[in-house]
Amino acid sequence: MSGFLVNDENPEGYKLEVILTAIRNEIIQRATKIMDDGRPEATTVVNNNIKILNHLAESIALAENSTSVLQKAFGDHSSDVPRIGKA
Repeated sequence: MSGFLVNDENPEGYKLEVILTAIRNEIIQRATKIMDDGRPEATTVVNNNIKILNHLAESIALAENSTSVLQKAFGDHSSDVPRIGKA
């Protein structure tokens, strides 16, 4: 397992929405460096980044919704017992 996400074995991991937001922010920073490059390759990369950013925005919203659902239904996560699923 990668160890990026918070779970029973990795209580110091990150929430999915935090990782996705960090990726989104990095893409935005990188895209601003090439947005004035008029070459077709740069335009293609910028256009692809825009599409990726839209997918990330949707994914972030879904991850935040899942966190909200779990928080409302089960409260704070305890490191010894999963809120849903098997341990």
